Amino acid sequence: MRDLVDIHYPDAEVIRVVQDNLSTHSAGALYQAFPPAEARRILRRLEFHYTPKHASWLNMVEIEIGVLRGQCLDRRIDDPKLLATEVAAWERQRNASRARINWMFTTDKARIKMGRAYPDTGKES
Repeated sequence: MRDLVDIHYPDAEVIRVVQDNLSTHSAGALYQAFPPAEARRILRRLEFHYTPKHASWLNMVEIEIGVLRGQCLDRRIDDPKLLATEVAAWERQRNASRARINWMFTTDKARIKMGRAYPDTGKES
């Protein structure tokens, strides 16, 4: 997090960090890693956004990252500028072909697996 604040985005007023709900992903973890003043300095620039605990959409992100890895990052690219160029070219091709993920986890399946999180609104109570 300190690298995000000091090295990667030194001019950003706020850095929005999207992360899962793992217990180590908290502001308190910075207080364990740094002295209090340093942790506060870092935290002033961060805004945490936590994914839902049952975030099946994350699987789609992981699938897309796997496709990127298999189609573009399946070789060593040691130059950051070339890496950015290659990923951008892959992204343009992927978007031009209107590539889609055939997501099999339907609302009905969600209701079976996590009934309380996905109530059936079609039935009267």
